[in-house]
Amino acid sequence: MDGFEIDKRRVRAAFDAAAPGYDEHALLQREVQQRLLERLDWIRLAPRRVIDLGCGPGSALGPLAKRYRGARVAGLDLAPAMAVRARGQGRWLRRPWAVCGDMERLPLADRSFDLAVSAAALQWVNDLDQVFAEVRRVLAPGGLWLFATFGPDTLKELRAAFAAVDGGDAAHVNAFIDMHDIGDALVRAGFADPVMDQETLTLTYPDFRSLLRDLRGIGVRNALAGRPRGLLGPRRLRAVEEVYASRYSEQGRLPATWEVVYGHAWVPDAPPPSRVSGPVIPIRPAR
Repeated sequence: MDGFEIDKRRVRAAFDAAAPGYDEHALLQREVQQRLLERLDWIRLAPRRVIDLGCGPGSALGPLAKRYRGARVAGLDLAPAMAVRARGQGRWLRRPWAVCGDMERLPLADRSFDLAVSAAALQWVNDLDQVFAEVRRVLAPGGLWLFATFGPDTLKELRAAFAAVDGGDAAHVNAFIDMHDIGDALVRAGFADPVMDQETLTLTYPDFRSLLRDLRGIGVRNALAGRPRGLLGPRRLRAVEEVYASRYSEQGRLPATWEVVYGHAWVPDAPPPSRVSGPVIPIRPAR
């Protein structure tokens, strides 16, 4: 990530602030989530315990509970306000369990889930190997890890516009990991039969401010620790806006590219060595 790390405190604060109005701006995230869950149509699985990692306001918890009616469905998110919203999903007799936690230090017991999913959250971690090791630890033998994240072409127009204004010296858009590197990380974590693919989705906006409003509305802000300060004054932001419009405007609309990377892999029958990195929250099996 160009020498910078994700500042988790800044990420948590951004998503806490975005939680109340998140759904209004999360068109792309909902589409990615829907496409991810549709992949379960082609996978034979009857999990008793399911968790959504980086669940946000919990919009996937209802569809997962409907798909796997006998399963206990849970969610985890870094932002407390998102976890609170997730707990309010579903009917009151079957409210999902949700906890605030970091994917790099899952507060979950070994082999406590049969299916783990994650849509559009892995770009907010610093150590992908650590995350995959943690997911493998909390999945039972034969369990499935299914996720979607974003690749290097994501927001390439915004990145180029900032680079043009800053001379390529300042990081204003978080880095994204290449699909092949993600696949390699799955293998290093000990997952079996990894499958990776990607697609490109493009949203268009009437103007630059609408694009920024949507990004801020879903909590997407620069969260790189060590990022340069004082570079986003009104004058500089106007310069970025002018570059973006002059380079990319098409029929009065501004495109924003998202490279969506999908992956899934299985936990082998032999369980991994026990290694709990956070406080353990045991999950009772569904009755």
